[in-house]
Amino acid sequence: MALAYSVTYCYSIADVPEGGVLVRSQFLAIAGSIAISVWFVPKADAQFPFLHNLLPSTSSSNDSESKIVSNWIYLDGRRLFQIAGPKANLTERTENIQEKLLQISQDYFTSPSKEVKVDSRTLNGLPVIYVNDQYLMTINSQDAKLRQVDDPSDAANQIVQTLEERLKLALLERQTTSLTRQGAIAAGTGLTMIIMSWGLYGWQRRSKEHSVQPLQPISLDTPLTTQLKRQQHTNLKEVKRRLFQLGQAGIWGGGILIILGLFPYTRSLQLGIFLGLEIPLQVGVVALGTYVSIRFSYALIDRFTTAIVSSGALLISETSERLQLRVSTISWVSKGIITIAWVVVGFLLALMSLGINIFPLLAGASLIGVAVSLASQSLIKDAINGFLIIVEDQYALGDVISVGNVEGLVENLNLRITQLRDSEGRLITIPNSEIKIVANLSSRWSRADLNIPVAYNTNVDEALKVIKAVGLEMEQDPLWEQQILETPEVLGVDSFGERGLILRVWIKTQPLKQWDVAREYRHRLKVALDKAGISIPVLQQGIWINDFELLKSHVDGKG
Repeated sequence: MALAYSVTYCYSIADVPEGGVLVRSQFLAIAGSIAISVWFVPKADAQFPFLHNLLPSTSSSNDSESKIVSNWIYLDGRRLFQIAGPKANLTERTENIQEKLLQISQDYFTSPSKEVKVDSRTLNGLPVIYVNDQYLMTINSQDAKLRQVDDPSDAANQIVQTLEERLKLALLERQTTSLTRQGAIAAGTGLTMIIMSWGLYGWQRRSKEHSVQPLQPISLDTPLTTQLKRQQHTNLKEVKRRLFQLGQAGIWGGGILIILGLFPYTRSLQLGIFLGLEIPLQVGVVALGTYVSIRFSYALIDRFTTAIVSSGALLISETSERLQLRVSTISWVSKGIITIAWVVVGFLLALMSLGINIFPLLAGASLIGVAVSLASQSLIKDAINGFLIIVEDQYALGDVISVGNVEGLVENLNLRITQLRDSEGRLITIPNSEIKIVANLSSRWSRADLNIPVAYNTNVDEALKVIKAVGLEMEQDPLWEQQILETPEVLGVDSFGERGLILRVWIKTQPLKQWDVAREYRHRLKVALDKAGISIPVLQQGIWINDFELLKSHVDGKG
């Protein structure tokens, strides 16, 4: 099952460009690790205890000191048989049996006769097991029930038979012939590990050389498909890097554990590593799998978005800039949702790997969720309004918007909040539920609205000609023709102001370009008006004195 999943996963990556070389290396690493595990394990017994079989005890009642649990007895790191009893004293009983078995086995291995005699005797109505006339343990009713027999004597006979077979096998493994054979297997395993690791490293280097491309800096002018492909390449590169690391760890870690399991003297160390690293290994595998799944999901989102944009199926009537902003926003929010979903799944899988029943937890979480939802209705409103903002394309990342008395560039947008950066550099955070009316200053196109004052004694027709000529000249300039969408529209005299006549001009521009165009237009217009002798009026103030007598006395006094 695991091998099939690994192969399927590798071939799913093979469909992605630039991933063919890495797929073969990943497949070799996985298949090679499995080949080592299967080929070099002796057929007499399993040298590689699996993690799900290493739980120290299993319970049959509620969590209390009187509940019946079970433990395994080991010989040379291999499972021998199980014993059962109350939780309060089972650990002590297990340690006593292990110590006695260790002493008995050492005496047997060093005995000149090399004979083993395992028998069952009855004492106080219970069967007692002796090995070479040395007491080992007493079989109780819980042990018999654990082995699904009614009579403890039947359970004792089964244990006697297992003990005799395993002690003989342990002695055989300590013979020179067996150790030599296992040493040869260990040497072959080590050599295979080196070859596989070096081959995997070579594939990784080749893949890096083939995938290295000169990367240009990304800006608003960079095509959207280029940006999406760049993000997809980055995410796939991260996924492949982690898979390479996992492959190397699997080769060396699995190979070392297999070598430790080949010899009876080191098999206990193998078991200790398994028991010590069981929980960290399970949690680590789940964490790494979650991380790889998140980055791979990012790559799939970018690839799906690139396919839609390339086919022109999305927002055909919109400008490329607007399409870039909207797609970037949808991709950003989708990645945030995917991240949360994978983290929740990873957390639940971690709990399951630790043997925790998650169904009561899920039931409790649902009740807590209902209570929290009632107490935090504003968060629900934020999420609903944020969803509508994204779906209806009210604004997107990179837009300049005005909400109430706040105006700025949208730097962050998710289902809960919108963050703006104003002209003074302040980051303003607004809950989405508080956004009722929003003005988007950069949706699809923008406009430079210019009010130009001229003196009252100016020839209006001549001034309008100069203003129109400057607009046409700027529209035909190669540096500005891409930013100006339509010919500047001179509306005429807009009002009579305190400073003079107000002439109004509209210039339709690309989104977010209205300020650049307006500044350049004002600069050129000032130069053109100066050449034409048309002055821009300065605010003046006149003082009139109506009291003639006061004026006369003032003049006579000076005279």
